[in-house]
Amino acid sequence: MVLHGLLGPSLSPKNVATVLTWVHFRGLLVLVLLAAGNFFCLACPFMLVRNMARRFITPRFNWPRILRNKWLAVVLFALILFIYELFDLWASPWLTAWLIVAYFVAILIIDGLFKHAVFCKFVCPIGQFNFAASLLSPLEVTVLDQHVCSGCHTRDCIRGQRKSDSDLVVIQRGCAMALFQPLKAGNMDCTFCLDCVHACPHDNVGITSRTPGDELAIDPQRSGIGVFSRRKDLAALAIIFSFGALLNAFGMVSPVYAVERWLAGFLHVSHEAPVLGILFAFFLVIEPAVLLGLAAWFTRKATPSRPLVATAVRYSYGLVPLGFGMWLAHYGFHFFTGLLTFIPVIQNAAAGLGHPILGSPMWTLTGLPLQFVRPIEMMFLGLGLAASLSVTYRMSENDSPRRPWKIFIPWGAIHVIVSMAALWLLYQPMEMRATLISG
Repeated sequence: MVLHGLLGPSLSPKNVATVLTWVHFRGLLVLVLLAAGNFFCLACPFMLVRNMARRFITPRFNWPRILRNKWLAVVLFALILFIYELFDLWASPWLTAWLIVAYFVAILIIDGLFKHAVFCKFVCPIGQFNFAASLLSPLEVTVLDQHVCSGCHTRDCIRGQRKSDSDLVVIQRGCAMALFQPLKAGNMDCTFCLDCVHACPHDNVGITSRTPGDELAIDPQRSGIGVFSRRKDLAALAIIFSFGALLNAFGMVSPVYAVERWLAGFLHVSHEAPVLGILFAFFLVIEPAVLLGLAAWFTRKATPSRPLVATAVRYSYGLVPLGFGMWLAHYGFHFFTGLLTFIPVIQNAAAGLGHPILGSPMWTLTGLPLQFVRPIEMMFLGLGLAASLSVTYRMSENDSPRRPWKIFIPWGAIHVIVSMAALWLLYQPMEMRATLISG
C-alpha cells in the first residue's frame, strides 16, 4: 500500500493506498466492531513492527505521569479528522502513504523508548476510535469464573508468566494495558491481544458474549481505568467520537462548501485552514458544550447533589451508540457503494508492475446501488439512536429510581436532535470519495 501510494497512480480511485484505506479498511473496521469486537487492534500491523523492534531495543523509560490519560489521544483524534479534511487525504495517495509511514515511525519511537503498550493506551487515535466503538461490541475478553481468580495469587494475567527459577524473566507477557482481569469491566482499552488468555495458568480467561452497550449504563470501578463518571478525558473522547461522526460526514456533503465560502468571505481569508478551524471548533467544542450543558442543567433539578460538569461527564457516554451508528452509516455508505472497487485497483497495480496476471482492470465494478445502501444507513442510525436512548434511560434509573423520566427527557431530546441532524446529513448529496463512478 505504501509503495503504491508513493509510486502508483496519483488518481485516488486507481490507487491501492487510498481505495483500501479510505473505502475498505474503514468500512470493515466498523462492521467488525459491530459484529464481533476490537479484532483490528489484535491484527494491527504496527504491533508487528513494534514487537520485532523490541527484540533489539529494550524500552527504558516510564510514560510521564501527566500524560497517563486520554487527553493527548483525544487531541490527536481531532487532529487526524482535521488533517483528513484540510489536505483531502482521500484524494491523495501520496499523503495517505506518508500518513501510514508516520504511524510506523511514531510507534517505533514511542514504544522503543517507553515501557508497556504506551502508544496503544495513550496515543493512538485509531485505537481510541476502536476502544469507543468496542463499547457496543458483542464480544469481550473476560474472566470465565471469578471463583478461580479468587484463589489465584500469581496474577499472571497482568504480570505475565515468569520462569520458575527467576521472577525477572517473563516467558509469556501479561496485559500491557494494565487491565487486571478479575476487576476488568468492559472493552475500554482492551486491544484483544489475548496475552492475558495465554498467560493465565488456569485457562480462566477467554472471549465471551455479552449485551452490547451494557458497560455504558453502569459505573463501576474498572481496572486500569477507574470510574467513567470521574474521567473527563474519557468523556471528551466520547464527545469527539460522537460529534466527530457528524463533522466527518458534514465534510463530504455539498452544503459544506456553501458554508465554507460564506465563512471565508466573512473572515476575508483565502486559505481553508481557518475556516475549517471554526467549523471544527463549532462541531467539537461549542455545539457539545451547549447541548450537554443545557441537558446537565435540567438534570440537576432532579439530582441537585451532582455538580453540573460531573453530570455532563456521566451522561456524555450515552452519546456513544448514536455516534457509532453515524460512523457505521457513513463508512458503510462508502464501503457498500464501493464494495468491488478493490478488484480493478489491484488488477491495475499488478499490471503496473509489468505482471498483468490478474487481467485488465474492470473499472466498471463498483458496489451496491444507492437504493440498497440507503436502508442499511437508516438501520445503523436507527439502532444507534435506540441504543443511546436505552443506555441513557438505564443511567437515569440508576441515578433516580423514583423519577428517571425527569433525568431522561433532556438527554433523550439531545439524542433525537443529534439523530435528526445525522439523518439530514445522510440525505444530502455525498461525494464518492476514492471511488470511480461507473459508466
